Amino acid sequence: MTGEESSKSALDTRLLIGGQRVAGEAGALTVENPATEAELARVATASEDQVDAAIAVARQAQRAWERTPAVERAEALHEVAARLRTNATELAELMTLEGGKPLVENTDEVGWTAAAFDYYAEIGRDSAGRVIPSIESTQLALVVKEPVGVVACIVPWNYPLLLLAWKLAPALAGGNVTVCKPSELTPLSTLALAPLLEHLPPGVVNLLAGAGDVGERIVAAPDVDCVAFTGSVPTGKRIAAACAERVARINLEMGGKDPFIVCSDVGERIDVAAKGGAWAAFLNAGQVCTSAERFYVMADVYDDYVQAFVDYTGGLRVGDPLDPDTDIGPMVSAAQRQKVSDQLEAAVAAGAEVVIGADAAGRERGHYFSPAVVTGAPVETELLREETFGPVAPIVPVDSLDQAIELANSTRFGLGANIYTRDLQTVVRCMREIKAGTVWFNDPLTDNDAGPFGGFKQSGLGRELGREGLEAFQETKHVHIETEIAPKEWWYPYGETGGSG
Repeated sequence: MTGEESSKSALDTRLLIGGQRVAGEAGALTVENPATEAELARVATASEDQVDAAIAVARQAQRAWERTPAVERAEALHEVAARLRTNATELAELMTLEGGKPLVENTDEVGWTAAAFDYYAEIGRDSAGRVIPSIESTQLALVVKEPVGVVACIVPWNYPLLLLAWKLAPALAGGNVTVCKPSELTPLSTLALAPLLEHLPPGVVNLLAGAGDVGERIVAAPDVDCVAFTGSVPTGKRIAAACAERVARINLEMGGKDPFIVCSDVGERIDVAAKGGAWAAFLNAGQVCTSAERFYVMADVYDDYVQAFVDYTGGLRVGDPLDPDTDIGPMVSAAQRQKVSDQLEAAVAAGAEVVIGADAAGRERGHYFSPAVVTGAPVETELLREETFGPVAPIVPVDSLDQAIELANSTRFGLGANIYTRDLQTVVRCMREIKAGTVWFNDPLTDNDAGPFGGFKQSGLGRELGREGLEAFQETKHVHIETEIAPKEWWYPYGETGGSG
């Protein structure tokens, strides 16, 4: 029996509703191994009644979870983190089988997921609001933070556990309860969390599998108070419209088309900037929300940068994502690979040149797409304007920092941006002028649990991580207390006191 067959036979594909593992009652999802194109599992999806039941039990559980002392909620989140680390090997292998991301990257993802739970365990018990100055000496004024209630967490396939944790951990830390739906492409690792959550009160976390119809029913439910979503712009817009109809809270992280600027002053470190660029463009086969998808390089270092980038790209190993020597695995699906291929072919037809890559890397099976470096792409092509979400790095020469910043800000997206420079004035200028939620200098794609993450423009609304990530799932209440039960001179009727002025 192969390792994949063994994993397949051991999979538990049941849903988690009200603390119970139950089989889905609707249709079934076929989960594919993108490295082999073989069926990995079939997952029965949630019926409409099961979706409604999950929301109902979450609502029932919310009041008790809100009243649980924050220090006890913190202990429960720390326990989730500990169980994640204990089960890291199994979870990482499962994510690799269903998503195609290299095992080493998925092992890191489990660690980052655990860290997010630890972070919010502490942040959640650190503060419940603040005291503000009152307007009279006999008064007390408070700002109190309270949970919003039932939170829907809808997550994509590229980082199924991490992007869930960025929603789930702060929601739970703030006293909310949750209904979670993973992508139909990668539901297995999310469903595998159920045993790791069994110490939580029933109904506090519910895990449902399904496609868009399940997500739509969750979003439309009147008892869902907030929807936290990571995914495409079109889906995010539909969620925003549905939530606006009933004035529900939303937190949206959508598309990106991140620029990567290389300045002349990198000098002899051009090779480092090239390696950093390849990392930013090709991590998880370019299937990262903040992948570098367009490179703007100063003309006087452009040729050297392209050469260094191509040389480094040619040495990257594309192959079996379970092999520890693999740098880049397959893309998640045939459809995703075709989307990238179509966008690249359109750019070539418009005059772009593929310098290296953009083939199947010698693989007969699997959704492989070898990392591509592209030059000469016209500015109006989709390759430089719309999200690619694949391992393609178009490199464009620019004559000045003015031009680079103008191009960086020229799309409808504003999720992240990278700049390589050793000049402080350039750092400060780019920091202020580039319209993006995260701007990295000389260190691409590094996350920080304490640093808020989200986008400008059509890249999203709201923020994850940091204190902002907790406040996304909190209502703010002003409490005004007068300690003296006595009439005030400004009350009606004015005639008794001669008025207030």
